[in-house]
Amino acid sequence: MSKEKHVRKPHIFEVIVVLVLFLAIAFSFTSVFELPIQLALFIALFIVILLGLRLGYTYNDLQEALKGGISNGLDAVLILIAVGALIGTWIAGGIVPSIIYYGLEFIHPSVFLLATLFLCAITSLATGTSWGTAGTAGIAMVAIGEGLGIPLPMVVGAVLSGAYFGDKLSPLSDSTVLSSSMSKVDIIEHIKSLLYVSIPAFVISGLAFTIVGFTYASDQVDLARVDSVMTAMSDTFNVSWYMLVPAVVVIILLAIKKPAVPTITFGALLGVIWAALFQNMEFISALGTAYNGFSMESGNEFLNELLNRGGITGMLGSIVVILLGLGFGGLLNHIGALQVIVDSLTKFITNTGRLSVSTLATAFLSNVFGCAMYVSLILTPKIMEKNYDRLKVDRRVLSRNTEVGGTLTSGMVPWSDNGIFMVAMFGVPTLQYLPYMWLSFTAIILVIIYGYTNKFIWYTDDQEESQTNAV
Repeated sequence: MSKEKHVRKPHIFEVIVVLVLFLAIAFSFTSVFELPIQLALFIALFIVILLGLRLGYTYNDLQEALKGGISNGLDAVLILIAVGALIGTWIAGGIVPSIIYYGLEFIHPSVFLLATLFLCAITSLATGTSWGTAGTAGIAMVAIGEGLGIPLPMVVGAVLSGAYFGDKLSPLSDSTVLSSSMSKVDIIEHIKSLLYVSIPAFVISGLAFTIVGFTYASDQVDLARVDSVMTAMSDTFNVSWYMLVPAVVVIILLAIKKPAVPTITFGALLGVIWAALFQNMEFISALGTAYNGFSMESGNEFLNELLNRGGITGMLGSIVVILLGLGFGGLLNHIGALQVIVDSLTKFITNTGRLSVSTLATAFLSNVFGCAMYVSLILTPKIMEKNYDRLKVDRRVLSRNTEVGGTLTSGMVPWSDNGIFMVAMFGVPTLQYLPYMWLSFTAIILVIIYGYTNKFIWYTDDQEESQTNAV
């Protein structure tokens, strides 16, 4: 007990030093020295531990905090493993190749980006998972876009715009449930409040992707390349409509709220069965693609590069990043580092505009330094709720701003769970697809505009009016 009495909060200078060191290490390792981000995160753990020891915590306290942070995000690790297995078997089973083939045949290049946005939005709304959407519809649309010659970062931007749109509006989404519950808001009221941001952001993003799509359709699509890819695909795989059955089954199971990990794993098993039944692959070899991924040597180099991927082993690097990142976030939360930063901004928060900006910044920083969307969605309401109550702003605004700042920026951080997952899925570096996350940027701008203009902001001392506006 005597040791607890000597524990103190960190000074703002100490927090800034630690966070600047972390950013310097992370960027220098990835951009200058070409060292893995995993190593940067491992070093960062001990920097925070040193600060914790300086504050009076024992090493055992800090180790428990590290383990607690990791345990909070193990669901994400399990999903990552299941998705890796699914991708490997779905390629082997001809499911992904069939989706790509029919996409190249029926989707016109001029509306491809818009179609990607809509397809991923519908899939995410139905399933409630941006990760599941990225690992199924997203993978297929990126492959189709590559076949059409559309820049991959742009395609990934359209995939993520659609995936995150549905993720934060679906009542099946864990991020939607977490944001509303942590803010003490009914989930339906939370979704209603998000519509004021999400619908205009989706429309604006759709218009932007449509305009860009017509630009690329004019003279930059190599139709000969598309034909060669389709020919190679049909020569290598049995391409038929019934190849799409596993994808339909998985989407339906997720839509009726079956647990994600067993559902995706069942989808991977269907991929193994389809590979054995329809692709003339031995069952044991097909089963091996769940762990090692799919590998082939066809006469088409582009096809080899497109389809030689997947498997649990392909996710191991991402899993290490997520585990280390979750531990890093757990340590920062335990020693009160983010709380110190926000406390220092309390005097700054004097109106709804500054309140909105501070909430977005807190959620984004929680992604940057907590390395996980879950950390952001848990910490932001806890840190900011007193400021909303002080200004008598309804908690629905808190949950909405938390979702926009936490969910929509999670894929922007290279070392966050979402950033690592999306890079593993598509092979496109975070900083390359970041400029095309148009729905995220539009939603953030709208939240700031609403805050400073007092539009769609509700107050606790006028419940009757706020309920009317929310309908």
